[in-house]
Formats: sequence, C-alpha cells, structure tokens
Amino acid sequence: MLLEGKNVLITGASRGIGRATAIECARHGAAVALNWFKDREGMEETLAEIARLGRRAVEVEGDVACPESAERFVSAAAAALGGVDVFVSNAGICPFHAFLDTPIEVFERTMAVNLHGAYYMTQTAARQMRLQGTGGVLIAISSISALVGGGMQAHYTPTKAGVHSLMQSCAIALGPYGIRCNSVMPGTIATDINREDLADPAKRAYMEKRIPLGRLGEPRDVAGCVVFLASDLARYVTGASVLVDGGLFVNLQ
Repeated sequence: MLLEGKNVLITGASRGIGRATAIECARHGAAVALNWFKDREGMEETLAEIARLGRRAVEVEGDVACPESAERFVSAAAAALGGVDVFVSNAGICPFHAFLDTPIEVFERTMAVNLHGAYYMTQTAARQMRLQGTGGVLIAISSISALVGGGMQAHYTPTKAGVHSLMQSCAIALGPYGIRCNSVMPGTIATDINREDLADPAKRAYMEKRIPLGRLGEPRDVAGCVVFLASDLARYVTGASVLVDGGLFVNLQ
C-alpha cells in the first residue's frame, strides 16, 4: 500500500497506460481523479475497476490541449478529494505519418495534446501543490522516442523529448517547494495507440525479437514504475527519467 492516503490525478485515464496507472494507484491505496476525452465507455470501464478495489474516484472530461481544461480538472479534483498529492501527465496521441507529407493539422494537434497539454496540466497541478504547502509529485509519461528517432514519428518524437525536458526544468523550479518531478519512458507497450501498427504478425515478431526480455510491454509494467516514483520510496528522486522498455534501448547488437 505505497500510496495510502494520497490523492493522485491522471490525464488520459480511460484506456491504456492511463487506465493501468489509475488502477495500480488505487490498488496501492490512493484516491484518484481521472481526466478523459471523448471516451465515455472507456472511462466507465476504468471507474468500474477502481470501484471493485473499493477506492474513491472522480472523473472530469476535458481536452488537455485546451488550457482551461487544466484549471477545471485540477480544481475539481482538489475540491472533491481534499487536495493534490501526485499528478501524472499521461494523455497523448501518436498518429503515425510519413515526415515529408505530414499535414500541418496532424503536427499541430500532436504538439497541442502531447506537449502543450502536459505543460498546462503540470503547471496548474504545481500551482495547487505550492498553495497547499506540503510538496507533491509530478510524473510525465514520456517515451523511448525521446531518445531515438522514428521515420513515421517526426511529429511525435519531439513532443516526448519536450516532456522529458519539461520535467527536468520543473525539478529545478519546484524543488524549493518540495515537489519532485520525473519522467517515465515506456518502450513498445501494447495499447490502443499502436494496435494497428502491431497487427502485422511479422512486425510484432520483429519488435519482440529486439527486446531482451522477449516480449512487448503491458500498460501495468509502466504503472508499476509510476507508483514507485509517486511513493516515498522515491523521496530523493527528482529530475530523473526511467526507461520501462524491457531493455530495448540498450540492445545495440
């Protein structure tokens, strides 16, 4: 029960890594506030899982790319739960597209959700934590793509590098308030985002062969790392990034 008594806010919590993180935090004793957008069915499934664990959950719909969504989410969560202890910036999109003909709207939407949304949300959460005066934890879900390129991801990889850099800067800016800031870098995690890309058996087998642990990641693999960083076990960890990739990044042979 590493998060007993903590209030954890998570963006993009209706599916994938966000849902797994919400469930794992609840399993470790946290009350959770969940942001979602245009996925009522997914949100209801997440809420049902948390209810089965006997933990409290509140949900607020909102597009993270809109600055006003951050204030609405954080203020509603703080009012309902009594404060904000941990904030997980997870919401993101990854529409694969060739670089040379990527439409402007695809580039701008990816930047708006993945990077601008992370900035708005973490800034607003940090302001709430400073107001409370008891410190807190900010965790951003970056990606292995912050460290390596992708031919179909030139509009995506810069956003994840930006999220990683954002947490490094926040660690410096917010350390005096007792707020720890870290990023998690998932490798190839099987979620709805890459379901189509991994539907090809040959592509999936190729990806698995490159991973030393021999399998694709699952959302709960990332969630466990988030719980650790959110807990007091990581009380002296800030400005760090943690790869959760089964060894993919270091496999150069």
